[in-house]
Amino acid sequence: MIDALFGSKTRVKLLHLFLNNPGQQFYVREITRKIDEQINSVRRELANMIEVGVVTSDSADNKLYYQVNQRYDYYLPLRTIFSDSTTELQSVSIIQPDDSKQEYVYKLRSITGVRLAIFAGVLIKGSTTPVDVLLVGSLAPAKVTSLIKSIESGEKREINYTVMSYDEFYYRLSVRDRFITEILNGKHSVVIDEDKILEQKEK
Repeated sequence: MIDALFGSKTRVKLLHLFLNNPGQQFYVREITRKIDEQINSVRRELANMIEVGVVTSDSADNKLYYQVNQRYDYYLPLRTIFSDSTTELQSVSIIQPDDSKQEYVYKLRSITGVRLAIFAGVLIKGSTTPVDVLLVGSLAPAKVTSLIKSIESGEKREINYTVMSYDEFYYRLSVRDRFITEILNGKHSVVIDEDKILEQKEK
């Protein structure tokens, strides 16, 4: 039945392979062996999936590698359908984004030195910003890494984040730096602003 829903047995097998191995790259002949389908059929479906955006490709060592696009708009619903893990399916369906973000904010506040934190990208519905988390302050790298891993675990996808000092952020804000402007002009959520710097900027 699911083959009919998605239009192709090869496509279903590809989705199953990619969505159960996020972050892992495969080359064409490796894929054909894993899903036991003809190479021409695999290539045709990969081209379709790249055009849609569900899969990305990258060249390395004279080979073209493919992997699931974890920033694809329907990544989580597809992962819910194709995941082999029943536990993961339940966790994806019951986690509410707002609840998750409050948990992330709680963990953020436990990190010493955070003066500003902004959520955007995949953490905010409707945001098209490529950066998901912007952190400003003097932060211990190990604490940041732990936080990001926690968010990635909760979101079931990779998170793009940027950390900068307060002075750098303030300067880039004052000169209307393109990177900062793109975040602030798009949909975002200011979850920590200890110095009220963005409130002051708006006045």
